Amino acid sequence: MAADGVRSPLVRWLREVWEIRLYRYLTVLVTAAVVTGLVFAVLAVTDEDRSCAPGVARPADSDECVGVATGAYDFGHAQLRDVVKAIDRENDRLKAGGYVTVALMLPYTASTPSTLSDIQHELQGAYLAQWQANHTSNGQAPLIRLVLANPGATSEHWTVMVDQLERMAQGADRLRAVTGVGQSTDNNKKAVAELTRRGIPVVGASITADDLANGQNGKDPFPGLARVSPTNTDEARALASFAKVDAGRALLVYDKPGDPYTRTLQSSFAALLKGSPYEPQPFTPPADRTQEGTTANTFRQITHLVCDTSAATDTILFAGRHTQLRQFVNALGTRGCQDRKFTVLTGDEGSYLSGDKKLDRTALTHNLAVRYTALAHPDAWTKSPAGSVGGSAADAKVLTDLLARSAREPVGPIGGIGLEDGQLIIGYDAMTLAVHGIREATPDGGTVPPLADVGLQWPQVKGSLRVNGASGWICLDVHGNPYDKAVPIVELHADGGSRFVRIAWPEGKPPGKECLPPS
Repeated sequence: MAADGVRSPLVRWLREVWEIRLYRYLTVLVTAAVVTGLVFAVLAVTDEDRSCAPGVARPADSDECVGVATGAYDFGHAQLRDVVKAIDRENDRLKAGGYVTVALMLPYTASTPSTLSDIQHELQGAYLAQWQANHTSNGQAPLIRLVLANPGATSEHWTVMVDQLERMAQGADRLRAVTGVGQSTDNNKKAVAELTRRGIPVVGASITADDLANGQNGKDPFPGLARVSPTNTDEARALASFAKVDAGRALLVYDKPGDPYTRTLQSSFAALLKGSPYEPQPFTPPADRTQEGTTANTFRQITHLVCDTSAATDTILFAGRHTQLRQFVNALGTRGCQDRKFTVLTGDEGSYLSGDKKLDRTALTHNLAVRYTALAHPDAWTKSPAGSVGGSAADAKVLTDLLARSAREPVGPIGGIGLEDGQLIIGYDAMTLAVHGIREATPDGGTVPPLADVGLQWPQVKGSLRVNGASGWICLDVHGNPYDKAVPIVELHADGGSRFVRIAWPEGKPPGKECLPPS
């Protein structure tokens, strides 16, 4: 009994110690399990679905849907819905193995009405070229699939888009070209540089900046880049040949610090004004040049300086984007010297003003004319005689006939049509050039061209191998730039819209009928 009595307290003590420790262990385990469950629950809540549509998602630091849309996704813009559905119908009819993909790069998440209008029209033009390539090319291969590549409203997310396009070029999508690009901005310049560095051919539709082109100073920083629009230098030369700009009677107003478009336009205009008695007048817009900022105040002050010039001064060369151009025109409408006549000459950004509701068109009734170099215009070739060079009514009619069929199936509907800004025409021509390069690079009997061979086709697009675009002949030099491309001169109308004035030429005259760039 004594022994049992001794062991009994000891056993009880050991049991108590074990129970306490076991309780603690169990408490720790239960707590850990609860905490782990809470962590997973929080992650499940915070790790939200960032996808917008197949191929498109919102980056962690943005609410924009960026990437490459491969289905019927309109990026939340109702005005794009019809043409996006038409593209999707055309893509759906293609059979695996018989097509290649072309991406149309544009800032689809932009919000300004003028930019959205341009996107809609360029998208319509690209689709019409796709439909034509797939249905009226006498069975030529490969067929063309069209997808929408969005780098963001200001192309801030271009790296996401480029990475995705590279994967599509290497995979079953068989991406063989990117067209469009949008405006000549620093981000778009970076995107084009990286796309071409990775061996993806690019066909620029509306880019005009000289430093977003090959051949400057004999260098080709964008291997595989072709363009259907003239450079700013060529536009300025065409404008000068048309307007007979006199440096002694002209003043330059320019964007400081500028972007690729405005900087090269300023440089081109400055070359025309050597010997001018007036120093150029700068203005500084917001970094996002679609925003109003305070530049309207600057322009009000510049109009005083315009009136201070000699009575012989009658021309103002403007190197800036369309928002600032509209502000400047509005300011000129209230200038003090309305008895004096002035003509504002600018680049293709002027085309945005034809539909800009914020433009004070009464300014155009006060001895003020605004003329610009358009990338294309529907009236440029309507009355050109048979056998004309540089373009023709017959070439333009191919597109207008297709447009006439676009209101209903099988071609359409594609939404409201607008031709005055030239974007539908230039988008159609850029896509047509991309298809030309793809098919010329396709081996006989083959259906898919090697990616590296597509960009090698651009130097041969000349002479009898030129592309007869709706905007004019597309004859490329060895650097992929259009040679002596037709430049429509267009004037804004006080009654609304614009009026085609005439075609001007960078070389001062149309190209020869052989359309072969000189050495």
